[in-house]
Amino acid sequence: MKNIFFHKNFEKKYKKLDEKDKKRFKERLNLFLIDEFNPLLNNHTLKGSFIGYRSLNINGDLRLVYKKIQKDYFFVDIDNHNNLYK
Repeated sequence: MKNIFFHKNFEKKYKKLDEKDKKRFKERLNLFLIDEFNPLLNNHTLKGSFIGYRSLNINGDLRLVYKKIQKDYFFVDIDNHNNLYK
């Protein structure tokens, strides 16, 4: 079983999402729990200031940034591509 923890920054931004994006996030989270490398998630490593983090596609522009430490997953940010990777 995967242990997922939410950073307060993630929680704050998640609350601001519209209902459609929250629903899509929940769908992708369920997919992540089954297979974190499902092609729909486009799970990939990040570079630059995000070295050590990974990203998942939630929808066309919405991204989730997380870090895996041992067996735990820390969801640290969720936002659109341009806001995350300025």
